[in-house]
Amino acid sequence: MSSPVATERGPSPELRATVYYFILFMAGAVITVYGGIWFKDQGLTEGEIGIINALPVLIMLLLNIGIGRIADRASDWRQVIVIGSVVAGVASVTLYFAQGFWGILIVWTLLSLPAAAIGPVVDAATIRMTRRRGTQYGPIRAWGTLGYMVMLVATGFVISWLGGGVFLPLFVGLSLLRAVAAFGLPRFRGPQGAEVPAGGDAARRLRDAMKPFFVLPLVGWSMVFGTHIVLNAFQGLLWQQQGFSENLIGPLLAVGAIAEAALMFVFGRFAKRFSARTLILVSALAAVFRWACMALQPGLEWLVPLQALNAITFALGFLGCMHFIANWTSEEIAAEAQGFFQVLQQAMTVVALVGFGWLMGLMGAQAYFVAAAFAAFGAVLIWLSLGLHGPKRPQEAPLA
Repeated sequence: MSSPVATERGPSPELRATVYYFILFMAGAVITVYGGIWFKDQGLTEGEIGIINALPVLIMLLLNIGIGRIADRASDWRQVIVIGSVVAGVASVTLYFAQGFWGILIVWTLLSLPAAAIGPVVDAATIRMTRRRGTQYGPIRAWGTLGYMVMLVATGFVISWLGGGVFLPLFVGLSLLRAVAAFGLPRFRGPQGAEVPAGGDAARRLRDAMKPFFVLPLVGWSMVFGTHIVLNAFQGLLWQQQGFSENLIGPLLAVGAIAEAALMFVFGRFAKRFSARTLILVSALAAVFRWACMALQPGLEWLVPLQALNAITFALGFLGCMHFIANWTSEEIAAEAQGFFQVLQQAMTVVALVGFGWLMGLMGAQAYFVAAAFAAFGAVLIWLSLGLHGPKRPQEAPLA
């Protein structure tokens, strides 16, 4: 019997999901490049800008799991992704009419919440679809990173050419493009009975999954994830203080993104030999090494390979966690379980950003020693999970 991949006509579900991923993070890239400057131009203080960025994250800590539960109960995860994309796109248009701190805060929160909510759902839906069809999630997700990187570069050129006034139409246009792209997404669930068997010990309710061996590695790697957000927020400033020019900072950041995408493309080729948690542990240990080296303020010849380690410290751990969750939970709670993982990442991000920002003022680049210790504690939690429950199920070793 021919596989569904071989017999289908028209664009494959994988290609349609890839197109959406390529567009998914573009609006966020525009914000990364110029969002803070635009907020400042609207007369907002640094403190107000911090509140505007933090409030959606704090609200999503409360909503993520519930949104995942709603998505799991829908006839297909696609419905929630389309609705969230459309709401975020339409809400972005109202930025043209927002004025002052309170007006911008309300609008920014309304457009940020649905944009953030769809992330765990599309991840859960795509990995379940690729498992059912015998294809790979990693290369599809890699195009999201590439789209983000392309727009980081393009935004800088466009704003340099046309001026800061192009920021808002560019952001709104990409938000609406994401909404349009959502309608091209495939149905992620297969026909009744076509789902990948979960196995007798796969949790069908989130509370059944809340066992130490399952929670510990997700908490541990979320700590590692938090240290990467620190890199995004503070590394450019630290490199500038160390004497690196702006035309070097951008390419150095790009090295990490390129390495991340490259690992995602080839993840399935080598990860079949190792359990998901083994890969997550390797990611955490590599992060300890990377941040400890960053604290030593190395020269350019060392920064390039350290940035390339982003392939291991981020991409390997992220994909390992995605597969780990899918290995031990059923399709009934796919998006809900990803929502739980997202909550952990957001919580650790808040802890890392607040703590590192304070420590950087006291210690400068040596604050990365603390980030290394944070990642080391995360590695201990992952190692403890392996001791509590080894990767004995076929679904965890090798990986799909």
